[in-house]
Amino acid sequence: MGLLNYQGALGLLLLGGLAGCKSLQNDANVPLPTYANQLVAECYLENGVIPRLTITESVPYLDNGQAVAAGSQILPLANGQTVQLPTDVTVALTLPGGRAVPLRFSPGIDASTGKYYTHIGTQPLAIKVGQQLGLDAQDKRGRHLTGTTIVPTRILIDSVKYKFNDLTGENRKAYFQTKWTDPAATTDFYRLMLHKGKPANNSETDTDIRDKQFNGQSYAQVTTYRFQQGDTVTATLYHVDSLYFDFRQSVRNARNANGNPFAQPSGIHSTVQGGLGVFTVLVSDIRRVILK
Repeated sequence: MGLLNYQGALGLLLLGGLAGCKSLQNDANVPLPTYANQLVAECYLENGVIPRLTITESVPYLDNGQAVAAGSQILPLANGQTVQLPTDVTVALTLPGGRAVPLRFSPGIDASTGKYYTHIGTQPLAIKVGQQLGLDAQDKRGRHLTGTTIVPTRILIDSVKYKFNDLTGENRKAYFQTKWTDPAATTDFYRLMLHKGKPANNSETDTDIRDKQFNGQSYAQVTTYRFQQGDTVTATLYHVDSLYFDFRQSVRNARNANGNPFAQPSGIHSTVQGGLGVFTVLVSDIRRVILK
């Protein structure tokens, strides 16, 4: 895709320099490979929370959204976009100890996050550090997606603080610092989110961090001067595994490459097998402060 995009951009430049020379223009049809739609899972489990997950379906990059596969439907989203939703998928969650619990197909919106889900359980999870959970999703068309994940340890936030600059009026703003201590015996990965407002709205910052430069030490993540007096800032520190960290990095790279004719194509590093997506357990520590 990167080479094709580069050639397309180069062709546009050449045509711009040869305006009026229609005899030199030569249209070409580029055959695209056949694409097989895949199941896409997005599942974030948390202790004490009823499990929810979303199963969607991938489509070709240039798909116009009109061709709906048998057993699927087009779901319109609030932002005007659409997603192809398979309706013939059965999902089971394997709990620690090996018991499989089916999740029922019941599309809805998570009131706390505002995100869509397709399947939901009946009981809150009771899980501990080091335990393994599994995911099994399959449809009537022979597609079978699986995944496993282990409950990570919880890393506590040592402190949060802020400091205002010396300016006045609308220019008076504060930076925000989140500090925690990294374990020394392991390679660790983190996701730090800062939300502004109460209840928290969209994230103000969302950062992926690995402990390569501060293994076994205290570490402070500091923002720019961006917060105002009276803001409520919520810091959420997730301790994540390497697979989830790589997944988020690959999604970011794919977004950056999309539409860039000079970027290399970037694939998604899924944490599941037999399809695309992510299956993981989230553990976090949260601190909230009002800037005065």
